[in-house]
Amino acid sequence: MARNSIFQPFKNNGTLKDRTVEVLADAILTGKIKPGERLNESQLARDLRVSRAPVREALQQLQEQSLIVNIPRRGMYAVSLDDEDIQKINALRVVLEAEALRLAKRHLTPQREKKLEELVLTIENMEPSPAKLSMRVDFEFHRTIWSYSGNSYLEKILTSLTAPLFAHSVRTLLRSDKLRIILDSHRPLLDFIRGRYDQTAEQVMLAHLSVRYRDPEKFSSIS
Repeated sequence: MARNSIFQPFKNNGTLKDRTVEVLADAILTGKIKPGERLNESQLARDLRVSRAPVREALQQLQEQSLIVNIPRRGMYAVSLDDEDIQKINALRVVLEAEALRLAKRHLTPQREKKLEELVLTIENMEPSPAKLSMRVDFEFHRTIWSYSGNSYLEKILTSLTAPLFAHSVRTLLRSDKLRIILDSHRPLLDFIRGRYDQTAEQVMLAHLSVRYRDPEKFSSIS
């Protein structure tokens, strides 16, 4: 099978660089490009049938999004996380996403509440498999909350911080019943934003992350 068969076809919208970013990000997030796999600029350009310039720009952007790491004198590699990496990322998520929850609550409008409710219902009603589809909707729900914070820097940091974590989640094989529990753990986040939860934002986030991850608070001050 040809190497370029792992990539989705380009869509017509956006610049060539943007389309290249989209295709490569999808390949990393769905595991078509394996964790720790070396990314060769020339080979990718041939596979995607584009020049090296948009590939180079795309790889730089994906590095900023933490989906790719640049190892000096070795090259670019798809991100790979171990258990300690995951715990450290989640320790930051407890703090940063708690702030995003508080800000989203402050800036909540009927239109935004409707959007979040629609996303939660989609998550709750969807089949747990394929995992890549359920994790994409999961990621969209979180990113929507971050966008409602009104702080673009917070949104950018959280997107960069969690992108490799969601990529790891897609590649981690889970039983359907476990994934079902994970998908059903999002409504408390919406309830907090609606003002229906007495717990702190940190407590809500910690409970949410604990459904999926072991000791998410280990590297935080609340451990």
